[in-house]
Amino acid sequence: MPNFGPGTSRARLADWADLTEDLGYDLLMTSDHLVITPDVAEQYPAPFFEPLTTLAWLAGRNERLVLGTTVLILPYRHPLQVARVAANLAELSGGRFVLGVGIGWAKQEFAVLGVDHGRRGALSDEYLATIRRTWRETPEFRDGARVPVWVGGNSAAGRRRAVRFGDAWHPINLPLDGLRHGLDALRQAADQEDRPMPAFAPRLALRITDRPVDGADRPAGTGTEDQVRDDLVELTRLGAESIVFDTFTGDMAEIADPQPAWRQLRAIAGLRGALTAGS
Repeated sequence: MPNFGPGTSRARLADWADLTEDLGYDLLMTSDHLVITPDVAEQYPAPFFEPLTTLAWLAGRNERLVLGTTVLILPYRHPLQVARVAANLAELSGGRFVLGVGIGWAKQEFAVLGVDHGRRGALSDEYLATIRRTWRETPEFRDGARVPVWVGGNSAAGRRRAVRFGDAWHPINLPLDGLRHGLDALRQAADQEDRPMPAFAPRLALRITDRPVDGADRPAGTGTEDQVRDDLVELTRLGAESIVFDTFTGDMAEIADPQPAWRQLRAIAGLRGALTAGS
């Protein structure tokens, strides 16, 4: 769900949540930025609704949707704050919160926050270790609702981070071949770390087209309805337990008028029967 850009408002966020629930989807996720510096604004302009605040509000207005972040930028917040907010959100929502995390990219935003952009990977590892330890060792959290952690990142370091700290690997906008390669590398990383293989929860750039999209670099989720259906069947075969659809194309007009995005989501919802038969 776009939680940013022209036309984004309390009413529009509510409309997104209601549509998602009405179409039978299980999960609604938001993205994260704290300071809309020029490098951020170029892709994700204001207004930008802070994700944890927004999800807490949404948790109070519906009873079914699982809510999450794709992804919360770990170095931007103190890990004890993240541990507490995530645990509280999970408990108050009845266990309906997924903490998706990533290391971030916007150099100007890092600078404004006084965080070393060059250490964002190492900081993310340190913070995840602290969050996990806090949940494990703090009595008020040990008996509370469990928080699934999805670790984003398409790199080798991101996959190692998912193995060490995550319940799921959450790659973003890759072709099918890239996802297959990533899963093979994830399995090798799990073997090297002598840890269980995390679950697989990819995010796809959902772009339904009138004509087929060719080429090995075609992102999964992009193409005709038949191509997208085949992608989803293949991802299910590869073990995907959750699939997140990202309808944002970078066109701000579609943020102000989300009807084209909503038509895409309706089309995918209509494939449910075919997916069941295909898998």
